[in-house]
Amino acid sequence: MTGIIRWDPFRELAALQERMNTLFEDASGRRRKTDDYITGSWIPAVDVRETKDTLEITVEVPGLDPKDVEISVENSILTLKGCRNFEKAADGETYHRVERSYGAFERSFTLPTNVDPERINAVYRHGVLTLSLPKREEAKPRAISIKVEDK
Repeated sequence: MTGIIRWDPFRELAALQERMNTLFEDASGRRRKTDDYITGSWIPAVDVRETKDTLEITVEVPGLDPKDVEISVENSILTLKGCRNFEKAADGETYHRVERSYGAFERSFTLPTNVDPERINAVYRHGVLTLSLPKREEAKPRAISIKVEDK
């Protein structure tokens, strides 16, 4: 039974463009500074949302063991690295179609100044890695009361 397979050519074109940019930047000795720098053989989909208390980054990494993902913060840059290895067919098995992407990935995000990097939390559930980036206390909006003085 054949199912419907969703193919997104624009995602593949974006990945190709990113690889070409990296190739030319490496050749010229220049590296670009960007908020969402992507390298690697495949690019996991990411959602970034903000609440009043946190930024939340949700990363789709199905089939990946959480031990195979490295998360680091250095100089206000949050970096996610990992690798999804191709499963070789066992004796007597043959792959007829391979559409999932395999290989190494790396994604980096510049953290805003209102995020506390010491309190970042990561949870992996059902193939989705969720990073919670709490905001600093002083960055949260607060109401300022007005004192009324009688003379």
